[in-house]
Amino acid sequence: MLSNSTLSNPQQWLSDMFKGSETSSGVSINEETAMNITSVYAAQKVIYETIASLPLLMYKRKEKGKQRDPDHHLYNLLHDEPNEEMTSFTFFELMQHHLLTWGNAYAEKEVDGMGRPLSLWPLNPAKTQVLRNPQTKRLEYFTTTPDGMTFKIPKDRMFHVAGLGNGIVGKSPIRMHREAIGLAKATEEFGARFFGEGATPSGIIEYPGALDDEAYERFVKDTRDAHSGLSKAHKLMILEQGLKYHQVGIPPEDAQFLETRKFQLNEIARIYRVPPHLIGDLEKATFSNIEHQSIEFVTHTIRPWLVRWEQAIKMQLFLPSEKKTHFAEFLIDGLLRGDIKSRYEAYAIARQNGWYSANDIRGLENDNPLPEGQGGDEYLVNGNMIPISAALKGGDNQ
Repeated sequence: MLSNSTLSNPQQWLSDMFKGSETSSGVSINEETAMNITSVYAAQKVIYETIASLPLLMYKRKEKGKQRDPDHHLYNLLHDEPNEEMTSFTFFELMQHHLLTWGNAYAEKEVDGMGRPLSLWPLNPAKTQVLRNPQTKRLEYFTTTPDGMTFKIPKDRMFHVAGLGNGIVGKSPIRMHREAIGLAKATEEFGARFFGEGATPSGIIEYPGALDDEAYERFVKDTRDAHSGLSKAHKLMILEQGLKYHQVGIPPEDAQFLETRKFQLNEIARIYRVPPHLIGDLEKATFSNIEHQSIEFVTHTIRPWLVRWEQAIKMQLFLPSEKKTHFAEFLIDGLLRGDIKSRYEAYAIARQNGWYSANDIRGLENDNPLPEGQGGDEYLVNGNMIPISAALKGGDNQ
């Protein structure tokens, strides 16, 4: 039942045996080696740490609005401890990393007699397959443990969050964009070799006579020992026996590798939809646009991932009888808060027009409500604003 692997269409594990697929830049890239690239690591880190830091709450639907339900059986599982070895932060950090790297996040469900999840245990996405049973037409999951044992997990015992793919299994962003990531890796390696050979322009040493093999080898060794490496750059070179040094400028293609690295950093940021300033490129960042870029990051990058998570939780973790009455939602308000001046101006408008009470505003600022009797729950309206119907009635009476 397991799918076959051929040389023309190798499975992921076979490709990984040879350190990944080779790119046009000559660098082999797979999900593991890609994480050694600083821009890939930084772009993923800002996403998975942001998501892992958000509180995930359970809500009960009301006739008007919603109500938090901290007593729901999923609250402790998703808000505090998905299993006895992980905090919720560690769990979501790991699972989101799997999504950003392999395009899928898998966790085996440990359930009670009623089918309610008790624990969620993350699985290695590189060692997990999703297959459709040809007889039952149902999805089945096969995972391989570190000791090489493969076993089947029924669909109702698996929690699976999939990224972009065929609707069932997500595709690896690393493999989809391996050429861009491979070029980023190649420029890193080029830079390391460039500085390893000496951060000064290379040159030619001219000798008027001829050196025998032994003298040549000794000269090359002594020169490299004395001048090769970043720490020995710009060190004075002493020549004897008529030797002359001719400096050679850096070839233009070598001098441009820093620009190439900067371009590839922006390419990685584009792949993960992360503002460049969040992964260390402040060239185009200003005090006026960083706040708006950060809000756009939440709106266009973080929020779609949260919706994907919330829908997967509702579909796979809630009992069928709960799906119409309960839902899970990440608390994202704190990420969308502007600067203090803008917030307070917005609060003033909401307060004066009766949208928010003082305690509503204090709650948004993570402050305790006012003591009872101080009007914290009262809603105010502007006395100068009255319905037009009342104004017309007043005019008729004059």
